[in-house]
Amino acid sequence: MGETSDNGELRAGLARVLARIGMPPPERLTRLTGGATMESWRFESGDSCYVLRRAPSLAFMADRPFGHDTEAAIIRAAHGAGVTAPEVVVELQPDDAIGSGFVMRALPGTPDPAAILAMDRPGELLAQCARDLARIHSLDAAALPAGIPEMDYAEALEGLRVQFEEAGGDRPIIALGLKWLGDHLPERVEPVLAHGDYRLGNILSEDGALTGVLDWELAHWGDRHEDLAFACMTVWRFARIDRPALGLGSLDEWFAAYEDESGMAVDRDRFRYWLVYRTVWWALGCLRMARVWREGHDRMLERVVISRRTSEQELDLLLLLEDDAPEGERERALPAAAAPATGEGEASAGEIATAIAEWLATVKHRMEGHDRFQLAVARNALGMIARAEAAGVASGDRQLAQALLAGKRDLAEPGLLAQLRSHALAKLAADIPKYPALASAKAQWTGAP
Repeated sequence: MGETSDNGELRAGLARVLARIGMPPPERLTRLTGGATMESWRFESGDSCYVLRRAPSLAFMADRPFGHDTEAAIIRAAHGAGVTAPEVVVELQPDDAIGSGFVMRALPGTPDPAAILAMDRPGELLAQCARDLARIHSLDAAALPAGIPEMDYAEALEGLRVQFEEAGGDRPIIALGLKWLGDHLPERVEPVLAHGDYRLGNILSEDGALTGVLDWELAHWGDRHEDLAFACMTVWRFARIDRPALGLGSLDEWFAAYEDESGMAVDRDRFRYWLVYRTVWWALGCLRMARVWREGHDRMLERVVISRRTSEQELDLLLLLEDDAPEGERERALPAAAAPATGEGEASAGEIATAIAEWLATVKHRMEGHDRFQLAVARNALGMIARAEAAGVASGDRQLAQALLAGKRDLAEPGLLAQLRSHALAKLAADIPKYPALASAKAQWTGAP
């Protein structure tokens, strides 16, 4: 599930870290796959297993609301309060010369969503997640470090608008979402500690039981409904989009379990707001990955590929917002799709990409660990190039996006919803054709299987 490191500098630095607390040097240091932002390295020291979590570069931490020292302190507080958070054993220091991060005791279980969704008793796991989230939300400020930011809803929304413009301001569906968020901005409520990234992929499970909650870097003071909604985004349900709550159960089950644990009622209007907000947030987060790559902060292949996952969120966002359109527009047939591009003569860029992807498949058996994972990412990227060229789908329309953002056009306009639906289907089919919600949306909007 990773690659064995031959990085002597990392190994030596980690040995210095462990020696500081009387632990033996690391053995079997292995880079774990996955992790869209931070690196994770598993290793053994003495008779136990540990995980090093660190930034890929110090520059990558520059725009973060707090450092790894604060994140480690939050995890310690949560662990002490009975949350299934890992035990932090030591933080990195500048003199260690291996970046920013901390070491945690490894927990049992897998974070793999496919494995978790295949486990028995999903309802019990859902209830355990609700219990953990309620405990996180009940953490006392006195037990937590200073410097954890509180979300100002209006300021956060303005930040999304700025990100949108920095990314070109040309995505109509995202613009539609930003306009809706501005029109439905909720009143502030007494904040709780929000995990900020609570979802499948960031929880561990073994034999259907919750064994860990990971990735606390987005923790902040905010509305509890933000955490409740983020866990239910379609993208985090993976193959079980039929189960709206974490891919494990129904929203009624999720809300009831959380209310039983927390003693707080769930406000469904606030839940919907944060579901839309976080869908826009992640769409823009995906776009930002391309900027991170272009600026050289992290040139990992996965960055540019994740940027194309924006189309997943555009589809999901339109599904969330289309209920506000007039019934006649929701029933309108989609415009005819353009015929796929064909050509003769020299090979097209898409055909070259396909040829490279086919060759990579022949060398896959020579790869292992993280290299094998990156090979799969490379093949996905080449597939995107080939499909996009064949479909001829444009990424954005700034004129339409800006009109929607300003409220000059909306979903009551005849034919606009059908146009957006058609574009969302075509773009996602080119970018991520295996996204589970694509087939469902296509069936819902066109009646085609």
